[in-house]
Amino acid sequence: MNQTEILTLMRELIEQQRKVVLSSAHRIVPGLTEDDLLQPNDFPELEMHPHFRHEEGILDGLQIAQAAFLRKLQES
Repeated sequence: MNQTEILTLMRELIEQQRKVVLSSAHRIVPGLTEDDLLQPNDFPELEMHPHFRHEEGILDGLQIAQAAFLRKLQES
């Protein structure tokens, strides 16, 4: 797998996980927007919900991995 394929895969995984996070949030607080998810602490129902926090943590991990990979590419 080359660098372009890895970056494409990472983008796809992140986009899919964003959808999972939004879907999870909608089950807890209907009507939330993606912008609302930038500050989930504004919604106490999300702040304390373990399933939402789990899904959000997966998204954070994927984004951190992508950033680390991009940093390594810049160093090369």
